[in-house]
Amino acid sequence: MTDFISLPFYDLLHENGHVPEIRRKLPPLLAGVRRSILEIGAGTGLITVSLADWTPAEIFALEPSAGMRGVLLSRLGARPELLERVTVLPCDALSVDLAEPVEAMVMINVMYALEPDYRERLWPVLASHLEPGGLLVFTWRGDAPPEPRPLQELSSRRVGRHTYTILSEILETGEEALKARFVHRITEGDRVVDEDEITGYGYRPRWKTIEAELTGAGFTRADAPEGLLAWRLA
Repeated sequence: MTDFISLPFYDLLHENGHVPEIRRKLPPLLAGVRRSILEIGAGTGLITVSLADWTPAEIFALEPSAGMRGVLLSRLGARPELLERVTVLPCDALSVDLAEPVEAMVMINVMYALEPDYRERLWPVLASHLEPGGLLVFTWRGDAPPEPRPLQELSSRRVGRHTYTILSEILETGEEALKARFVHRITEGDRVVDEDEITGYGYRPRWKTIEAELTGAGFTRADAPEGLLAWRLA
């Protein structure tokens, strides 16, 4: 149900959100990658096709959501030159099974959806599929979860006569977790054409927590631009 509600909004609003910034900041980190990349949480492929444009590497695009995979595969179908180079993995990240370790792993706007116990179990799994010295890159916000606040607009985009808008309300906040309500609204002028909402949890682990988990899994920190963290497998 979550995918059904959010999927029509996904590409429209992410292209106006974090995606342009990632496309500026990520390529230099992948400059030496030639053989293989695992993308965790590939979504609809907004970053997947960019990875293929930036590097000659074989790409494994892991996405457990069937709805997201459908859009991703359609995007790849529009780029037939990529069909031999991108493999879409329909599994959970803890269940990934690769024939050989990859050179790099990329995880964009995924960690915020990972429950703490899941995240702690994930790092050793990723380390087991990354070659020594290999690179792990993910988006990062070091601030604490925001305080509760009323409903406000996050992003909006016009398509023909309709406007697609996402609004959010922070209901509860804790040390690491926050509970939020998201409203997905389609309007034509002042008339609401369609509206659905999702309530769920997000997570913003503190720096000391992330550092301890990753060093414990065998990673050492590397340089990365603001908004990204880069780690190499020792």
